Amino acid sequence: MAARRRRRPGPATTLADKFRGIFNPETVSRYVHESYVALYRTTRIHQHLPALAEHFANDRLTALAQAKGAIGKPVPEVLFLCVHNAGRSQLAAALLVHHAAGRVHVRSAGSHAAGDLEEPVVAVMREIGLDLADAYPKPLTDDVIRAADVIVTMGCGDACPVLPGKRYLDWQIPDPDGQPLDVVRTIRDDIDTRVRALLADLTPDR
Repeated sequence: MAARRRRRPGPATTLADKFRGIFNPETVSRYVHESYVALYRTTRIHQHLPALAEHFANDRLTALAQAKGAIGKPVPEVLFLCVHNAGRSQLAAALLVHHAAGRVHVRSAGSHAAGDLEEPVVAVMREIGLDLADAYPKPLTDDVIRAADVIVTMGCGDACPVLPGKRYLDWQIPDPDGQPLDVVRTIRDDIDTRVRALLADLTPDR
């Protein structure tokens, strides 16, 4: 008789093991469920939704643990916010991850997350060797805001909440949505300049 294949533990079980001693299993299960529902309402990539929900829940639980002081923050935490998390904030996040090389931890989110990334944004990043294949729009949640040291807003206005004790930067950058590639390239390069300056400010001795 053929041996039965072992079933992979569900995301709630996997994350409950990871965050054992920090969050109880009920909290982890709730975060996984909420993350799944939030992404289901926005993303168009339902085929990979369970994996995306696990990734999203893991990031949110990590942020919550950081905000509570349950785990440390070895590097500065930067959060990029725009309306749809499909253009500007994704450009900024990918560029900062690339330039920081581990010296800064980066998150991004949208006040009204879109279903997918804007194709011209993916294209102009591919031109400079950065692949956004694993990126996806993420709804804005309270935990990632509270974990951030620096919050960079780009066009989300009053929809981006302001918390005391946080450093806020508001970058006035055009929305690439619906723009031709040459305009999106200009937006990318503008963001790249700003990202490099932010990195130099956050890591002067690194």
